[in-house]
Amino acid sequence: MIRSMTGYGSACAETPEKKITVELRSLNSKQIDINTKIPWYYKEKEIEIRSKISQGLTRGKADLFITVDSIDDENIPTLNKAAIKSYYRQLIDVAGELYIENRKELLSIIMRLPETLKTEKKTISEEEWEILNGLLDDSITDLDSYRLEEGKSIETDLRERIRNIETLINEIIPFEKERISRIKEKISTSLKQLENENADENRLEQEILYYIEKLDINEEKVRLKKHCDYFIETLETEDANGKKLTFISQEMGREINTLGSKANDATIQRIVVMMKDELEKVKEQLLNVL
Repeated sequence: MIRSMTGYGSACAETPEKKITVELRSLNSKQIDINTKIPWYYKEKEIEIRSKISQGLTRGKADLFITVDSIDDENIPTLNKAAIKSYYRQLIDVAGELYIENRKELLSIIMRLPETLKTEKKTISEEEWEILNGLLDDSITDLDSYRLEEGKSIETDLRERIRNIETLINEIIPFEKERISRIKEKISTSLKQLENENADENRLEQEILYYIEKLDINEEKVRLKKHCDYFIETLETEDANGKKLTFISQEMGREINTLGSKANDATIQRIVVMMKDELEKVKEQLLNVL
């Protein structure tokens, strides 16, 4: 069973004070690449968060979003009374020195000055970390389920492409017989032209055998068929992965290219082009296989 590298997973939990939402998205990438967008007070746990995602996803470009919506007033800043009183005393002194009698606007002026409001530095509690840890696990599981479903779709397409290549291998057979007949006729014509010439028969026979062997494509067809079978067998294993399947597809490409170079026949070469087209679609799909 294969998995796609593209996926989406999310999880959400509420406490009496806040609502925590975790979203995880992944795209294809040769290595694991993680981008995070998390609240600043979760930064102390970022290394652990990244490690968990790395182990859970294995490969892919992942984007993690963690949002926290407060339900109570824990984030409302408190008045810094000491600072306000200090500002007030100083402004009263200045107002007295300048003979300013209207002091009604002093408080509104003070509240616009720095440090009149303060927010307690937040840290993540053990209880909140346990909740977040569970949400990360749930989002990874959710994303993995998405990857599996996407993988089924990719697998269906891969099987179809490999079947098409196998069908095209069989389509070569009737044209191959015609091709052999043409080659024999060409050699026969050449021999007749040499009947009245002094030719080394042994050398001529060696050249003919070499020519026929050079153009023989039976081995390439057999190897290509075996690679197709091995591709499907690997696809059905538990440890099927994109890298291994890509290696097999590369071997298939070598055999197809050799077929094309040895074909010496326009019809067979057209079939080879169709094989290359199917294999290219296989490779495109494999770019997104985990």
